[in-house]
Amino acid sequence: MSNKIALYPEIEAVINGFEFGNLLTERKEVLQPLINFIQAKRSQEEEIRLNLICTHNSRRSHLAQIWAQAAAAHYQIPQVYCYSGGTQATAMFQVVAETLERTGFKIQALSGGSNPVYAVKYAENEHPVIAFSKTYDNGFNPKEGFVAIMTCSQADGGCPFIAGAEKRIAITNEDPKEFDGSAQQAEKYNERSLQIALEMSYVFSQISK
Repeated sequence: MSNKIALYPEIEAVINGFEFGNLLTERKEVLQPLINFIQAKRSQEEEIRLNLICTHNSRRSHLAQIWAQAAAAHYQIPQVYCYSGGTQATAMFQVVAETLERTGFKIQALSGGSNPVYAVKYAENEHPVIAFSKTYDNGFNPKEGFVAIMTCSQADGGCPFIAGAEKRIAITNEDPKEFDGSAQQAEKYNERSLQIALEMSYVFSQISK
């Protein structure tokens, strides 16, 4: 077994603090198909590619992509490559970056403009997650051999076919966008981020090495 990856201490503390007993049975059932997909790949020692998809690739899909990559590292599941995309490209919402930074991620803006590109690091010596808004079939993402994880009901309903996906799974969460500009914005984005982090951590905690 390879040496355990040392995540940034704040991120380690968040994941170590989760109580999976707090996850509702219904949510565990929603997450089980993803656990099954990852376990099957792991058992065959194959690469595990997750493409987290939402309508605008601006909020939930990025949170899920980044937390999934960190959770895979925490639970020492190798060969996990997490991507994200949308049915249309917009931009990763700035509050998503701020929310992740407050949880311990280190974020560097690689480019500006209307659709900035960010390098998001969860560990000192690991390759960062490259985060920017793109369509799910953008050339940056895998063309085949991946699981398409629909993180919002609009994308799930509006995009009935994902070319190249081995499997398609709906794991939807409420959109924090409705709190944009409100006094609850920071609280609600943090709440959604931690919910997604809890679920992605649970998924990888269930994988047998």
